[in-house]
Amino acid sequence: MNIDFELILFIAVVVSGIIWLIDIMLFAGDRAASNKRRRESKQKKEPVLVEYARAFFPVLLIVLLLRSFLVEPFRIPSGSMIPTLHVGDFILVNKFKYGIRLPVIDLKVIDVDTPKRGDVVVFRYPRSPEVDYIKRVVGVPGDKIRYFNKKLYINGVELKQTVDGPYDTECYGLPGSAAFRIKEISPEVTHDIIQCRDRREVPMEVSVPEGQYFVMGDNRDNSSDSRVWGMVPEANLVGKAFMIWMSWDSSQDGIGPSNVVWGRIGQTIE
Repeated sequence: MNIDFELILFIAVVVSGIIWLIDIMLFAGDRAASNKRRRESKQKKEPVLVEYARAFFPVLLIVLLLRSFLVEPFRIPSGSMIPTLHVGDFILVNKFKYGIRLPVIDLKVIDVDTPKRGDVVVFRYPRSPEVDYIKRVVGVPGDKIRYFNKKLYINGVELKQTVDGPYDTECYGLPGSAAFRIKEISPEVTHDIIQCRDRREVPMEVSVPEGQYFVMGDNRDNSSDSRVWGMVPEANLVGKAFMIWMSWDSSQDGIGPSNVVWGRIGQTIE
């Protein structure tokens, strides 16, 4: 079950704010006057509900504003972006990079920038918008994308690749399959990808329409992306991934410092 944390946070902010406001407008003055008349050594206590609302409202509001307009944390659940991102990486996403959107209703109110080729982006999966995906943008509006013989062509230009060597990973769940780490070079960014040499591909060629983006996983033969389910509409964009703030290795036995992959913490995402 997918929980809409942003909606829950928004409701919490509204409810706590309303409770606090009603108390200020209707009851706080009466309590102050009563305390003065009684000349109590201690003021009459606020109702517990009001006390909690007053305490939590500013905290919840700050979290909502930060999460909605500035930075939001995400956890990488799958290996589709290996070797750039690993399962268990916790990343930070720049929410204002591609425009300011109102929380909950997700309405863009201010244009800021658009995705560039090579950006690693978080977006709402077009076939199930309540699910967040993360992939790399390889095609922007107007581009002609061709994928053939495990090579990527953008507007007729082949992206250069250099093989770095074998990579220890499974290819579609097949232990022992030949996986290779490859450096893919484009005018915008140079980054590593993974290819399974014994994995057959389906050649494709497509033009990217206006307002949409073609995305692919860096783990090329183990990624469900635009080659499978199509383009990402601009309206589905959440933000640009820019840093790994925590990495957790769940394959280790137990729970403790040994599960933390210290070397990945603080890495920027290219």
